[in-house]
Parts: sequence; C-alpha cells; structure tokens
Amino acid sequence: MHQVAISGTGLFVPSQVITNDELVASFNAYVAKYNADHAEAIARGELQPLAESSSAFIEAASGIKQRYVIEKEGVLNPERLHPYLKERPNDQLSLMAEIAVDAGRKAMDAAGVGPEAIDAVICSAANMQRAYPAMAIEIQEALGIQGYGYDMNVACSSATFGIEQAVNAVRTGTAKAVLMVNPEITSAHQAWLDRDCHFIFGDVCTAVVVQRLEDAKPGSWEVLGTKLATKFSNNIRNNFGFMNRSEDADPSGRDKLFMQEGRKVFKEVCPMAAEHMSTHLASLGYNSATDVRRYWLHQANLNMNQLIAKKLLGTSDVAADKAPVILDEFANTASAGSVIAFHRHSDDLVKGDVGVICSFGAGYSIGSVVVRKT
Repeated sequence: MHQVAISGTGLFVPSQVITNDELVASFNAYVAKYNADHAEAIARGELQPLAESSSAFIEAASGIKQRYVIEKEGVLNPERLHPYLKERPNDQLSLMAEIAVDAGRKAMDAAGVGPEAIDAVICSAANMQRAYPAMAIEIQEALGIQGYGYDMNVACSSATFGIEQAVNAVRTGTAKAVLMVNPEITSAHQAWLDRDCHFIFGDVCTAVVVQRLEDAKPGSWEVLGTKLATKFSNNIRNNFGFMNRSEDADPSGRDKLFMQEGRKVFKEVCPMAAEHMSTHLASLGYNSATDVRRYWLHQANLNMNQLIAKKLLGTSDVAADKAPVILDEFANTASAGSVIAFHRHSDDLVKGDVGVICSFGAGYSIGSVVVRKT
C-alpha cells in the first residue's frame, strides 16, 4: 500500500455574477405577474398568492450575497427564470467538460504534473450533462490523459466521495495519480421560481490531483484517512431522469428540479456531520477541538456551518479561520463547496497542520477527508 497526498487543486469560476438585489428584482417581477394573472383564482381561495423575496431574507436565511453563473440573462428574465444554454453539436467539447478541463489544468499545474503523469479521471458531480458517454472520458480525451475515466454522483458529497475513490486507486496501486473534477452547473437544475430556494446555488468547477506521497511536491497534503456514510432520506431530492418520458411525467414538474425540506435537513444533517467528523478524527487518534487546525466544510448554509463547528469544537465562539466560509461569494456550489474552501484557505497552514475536508448533502451522504500538511 502507498501513502497518498493531495498535491494540487484547481478552480474554474464563471465570469458572470448575480447579486442578491438582481435576483430579487427578477423574482419579484415574476411574482407580481403570477399574482396578477391568477388574481381571480387567488380571490376565490383556489390558489395561494406567491410571496416576494428580499435580499435581507436571503442573507439571513443562508449567508449568501451573490453567486457566479454560466449565463445570467435567462435566469434574470422573469418570463424564463433559467439560463440560456446553447446545445452543442457532438463534435464540440461539452460545456461540462469545458469547465472541468479548465479546472483540471489548473490543478495539474498546481501539482507540477502534466497529463502524462495522470492515470485516471473521475468526474464526480451532483448532476451530469448526459447519460453517456461518460463526462470523465471526454475530459480525459481533451486533456490528453491516458488510462481510464468514469463518472459518479453522490449529490453534494460527490467531491469527498470522489477523493476517496482517487485515494483508494493510488493507495492500492491501480493508479499513480488521479485527477478528480467537480463540474457543477447548478443553475440548470436550480428552482429559480421557488422563494424558499431560488437563491441557493451557483456554478463552478473544482479539481483535485491525488498522487503517491513520494511523488508529490513539498507542501502537499498527506491523506491520513477518508470516511464515507450514507442514510436514505427524501428531504433533498430531484426526480429528473431518463424514465420521465416513459412515465408520461410532466417535464416541467416541480419535482424535476432541486427540492428540499430545509428545516428537516438542518435539524438532521448538522448533528450527523459533526458526529461523523468527530468519530473519524478519533479513529485516527486526533482530538477535534485541539488537534485540527482547520475545517473546510460543505458550503450550503452559513447557519449550518456555524452550528456544526460549534458542535465539533464544543464552544459557541468559533474563530472565523477555523471553518472558513466562501458561500457568501459563491453560494452553494453543490459538491464543489468544500474543495473551494480548501483551495482558497489552505496556503497559510504550515507543515504538520491537520485539517478536514467534509461535505454533506442529499442521500443523506457525508464524506470526510483528513489531511496533514507536509
């Protein structure tokens, strides 16, 4: 068995930004039109009027101030409320592959390796652009990587689950180095017309190079251990799939986009995530309160992250740099959030510092990766 390290990370950020104020203006225009168009039914009590949103509500509920998106015009069109994404011919690089190639190249550059050093590509994301061929194989081809590639999906835990698969491949000798990418075009499956969640998501792509510790550059992160857990729940769900047509299901049905029971998720996932990390650290001989320098948590909701950190550390006073937040800028980026936090907030740590990358989401699913700076 080989020792394993994370030697490089990469981040693709779209050029377009939607602020809360922009999003609210668009959403409220949609609400006003809906309520006017259905005024008689609302007056008869047959329909409930839609409620307006506000920037203050969004920030208080989530801590989000803006989000990056691949395309904003369609999202901000009250008559549409989803992005304009052009279908590409089969002989052109797919959109999801395009952003993964960008992040992947940056991760390889950070690791100091070229495509000839990578033996496998894992594309792990909350939603895939298509069923087949695998996105990972297209990404592999575009980057000039030999070996093999495959896709996987564990919703917002896809990155940490993907890291474990990469770690296992390197540890057992199946590969010397693996590129794991998380292209999250969340704007395409976001329910922009639902007040309770219209503000949650943003687009991004992260990438991680995992390789043998002996081959990794100085300052890489040795992987001390990984731990995964799942427990079935319907509280976060998206029913879009290839069987919809055969079921004669409404392709525009509300259940064909992201849905969640937010209060239930908050109540159930926070203690699960804190317990998961605590037991993982204990199994490696670490006391979470004193031995861990930083937690790079899934970036879904500021209140969730603060509660999880408090439970982990046993204190109500958690220093900002103990569990850094990036969702105010990026919003929830599905599986990529914890990797963005790691990418943005790890350079200041020193040799011997221990940290935890942790994501949690639909499933329920929770994945943690404990690392130590070399």
